[in-house]
Amino acid sequence: MKIHKVGVIMNGVTGRMGRNQHLERSIKAIQDDGGVKIDEENIIYPDPILVGRNENKLIELGKSASVEKYSTSLDTCLSDPYYKIYFDSQITSMRIESVKKAIAAKKAVYCEKPVADNLQNAMELYRLAKEADIKHGVVQDKLWLPGILKLKSLIDEGYFGKILSIKGEFGYWVFDGRVEPCQRPSWNYRKEDGGGIILDMYPHWHYVIDNLFGDIKALTTVGACHIESRLDEQGKVYRCTADDAAYAIFELDNGSICTFNSSWSVRVRRDDLLTIQVDGTEGSAIAGLRKCWKQSASKTTKAVWNPDGDVADNYFDNWEEVNGAVIYTNAFRAQWEKFLGYCFDANPFPWNFLEGAKGVQLAKLGYESWKKGSRLEIPRLI
Repeated sequence: MKIHKVGVIMNGVTGRMGRNQHLERSIKAIQDDGGVKIDEENIIYPDPILVGRNENKLIELGKSASVEKYSTSLDTCLSDPYYKIYFDSQITSMRIESVKKAIAAKKAVYCEKPVADNLQNAMELYRLAKEADIKHGVVQDKLWLPGILKLKSLIDEGYFGKILSIKGEFGYWVFDGRVEPCQRPSWNYRKEDGGGIILDMYPHWHYVIDNLFGDIKALTTVGACHIESRLDEQGKVYRCTADDAAYAIFELDNGSICTFNSSWSVRVRRDDLLTIQVDGTEGSAIAGLRKCWKQSASKTTKAVWNPDGDVADNYFDNWEEVNGAVIYTNAFRAQWEKFLGYCFDANPFPWNFLEGAKGVQLAKLGYESWKKGSRLEIPRLI
C-alpha cells in the first residue's frame, strides 16, 4: 500500500465544533486508523496544521489533540505547496476572505456551512472555485447521521408508499447566562456578527430535504427573537438582535409538505434534539440523531377521539426500531473521508459550493418571507 501524506490547513478549529467534530473526531480519528483507504493500493493520510489568531489557544489545542504544527499566518500556510487542502470553520462573517485566498492559492477547499453570510458572496465563491478549477466542498454532515441514514434506507426501499408529509423538530433551551452558562457563543445571537438560527439551520434543512425528499418549490417562514438579552463570554449583558427561532413550511415539487421548527428557546420533550417524522400511505417513521423507528400501515394504532378520559393506548407501542444493531461512523468523519478521496479523484463529491449556496439562498428567502409575511417561490440559481 502506498501512503499519500497530504497537508491540511485547518483554520478556526479552536471553537467547539471545529475542535470536537473536525479535528479530534475526524482528522485525528482518521490518522489513528492509519488514513483513508481509497483503493487496494493507496491510502490518504491527512497531516494538519492549526491556524488561527490566538497563539495561546492554538498551542493549547495542539497539545490536547497531539498536533505539533500551528501558525497565526494564513498567508504563510497558503504559500506552502505541501498543504494541498484548506479547511475553514471560522465564524461565518470571517469565512469569505479566507476562502478567497485559498482559492487563489489553488488549494482544494472544504468549509463549514453556511458557505457565506449572504447569497451574493456564496455564488461568488462558487464562481471563483469553478474558474480556478479546484476541488471544493461544503460540510453537510447530517446526511451521515445514523438516524438519517436509517430513514433514507426506508425511503430507498419504498417503505412509505407515497410520502405525504415530513415534520422536523429541532432545538433545545439555550441558557441566557444568568443562571446557567450559555451553551452557544454569543455571536450566534447578534445579527451584525452573522448570527441567527435561520442562517445557521436552513442550509441544513435544504440539503436534508433535497437529498432525501425532493426539490423545494416554495417556503413560508415566521421567525422570532424570543430571548431579548443574554450574557456574553465576559458575563456582560448584550441585546440579542438575531432570530433564535423559526417556524417554516416547505412545499416540494412532488407534492409533499415539510414543516420544520427550529428553536434555541424550547425545552425538549421528544426523542432527540432533532427528530424528523415521515408519514406516507404505507407507513411512517421518525428519526433522531442516531435511532429511527417505523410503523407500517398494518400496525398503525386506531386512534379514537375522547377528551373525557385518559388515553387508552400507548402511542409509542407498535413502533419498530430500524437497524438497531448497525454501527455507523461519525457523520463529520464520513464526509471528510469522501472529500479526501475526492481530492485524489477516487470518488465523486456532489456537495460543492453551489449546494452550499442553495442553502444560503433558502435562508435568504426565509428572512424575506418573514419580513413580507408571504409565501415565496424558490428560483433556480443556475
